[in-house]
Amino acid sequence: MAACDDARMQITAPAVRMTSMIVERGLTRICGPIDLTVGRGEFWVVLGPNGSGKSTLAAVAAMRGHPTSGRLEVLGAELGRIDLRGHRRRVGYLSAALVDQIRPDAVASDVVMTALNDALDPWWHTYTERDRETALAALAIFDVKHRADRTIGTMSSGEIQRCLLARSIVTSPGLVVLDEPSARLDLGGREALINALCDLHAHDPNRSVIEVTHHVDEIPPIATHALVMHSGVALASGPIEEVVTGDVLSSAFNVQLKVTRDELGRFSARRDERPR
Repeated sequence: MAACDDARMQITAPAVRMTSMIVERGLTRICGPIDLTVGRGEFWVVLGPNGSGKSTLAAVAAMRGHPTSGRLEVLGAELGRIDLRGHRRRVGYLSAALVDQIRPDAVASDVVMTALNDALDPWWHTYTERDRETALAALAIFDVKHRADRTIGTMSSGEIQRCLLARSIVTSPGLVVLDEPSARLDLGGREALINALCDLHAHDPNRSVIEVTHHVDEIPPIATHALVMHSGVALASGPIEEVVTGDVLSSAFNVQLKVTRDELGRFSARRDERPR
């Protein structure tokens, strides 16, 4: 009965629950205290200037980093009471630094497939034809299946990012954490990425997503919630239309901003030159 209760809790519990979460490096506090609850099927955007703790929060949410204090629950399981290596396969993760960890001669399908074992190279595990088919299906979602046999070093930045998005969902995770997924992309690549993020949500509306970005024009129109950070703490969090505002972002970035949202749901922010 206890096992059934645990399984039910993991299905119904929030995707992420942080309670008084603090991350410190030596005597320096990097992030926190943070209280955050990400519900199932919600798409959260984390905004803030450089050094505000966004990437640290993302790594903790993806169970790739550890809080110094506080409580962290991911997909119904509490950090410290679970098999971490096994559980974090239920969390897809894409970071701006990941591409630097992948060999240029790695084949795209292998880059995706190895996520099944939380690895970057195929040499240390045995993979089946079914595993390869699973990787190809993930690549197809982001329209890069035709690049499956190409090496990463011969792909464009946009293709690489879509390949890494495929890697982030190949395990059918309940949560996907994307830390600056638009890094290294030009304007066309950024717009293609935003469309890909919409496809990601459409493929599984019950999957929760956390996306870290610096720029409001990179927020996909499907985003539901936002967290704005400054100096390691939350300035505001909640429904996106209540949080991504001129007042909140002006405080976060220390510049007077005007924020607008168009009929397609896309945000933009510009310096507000009007006298105060």
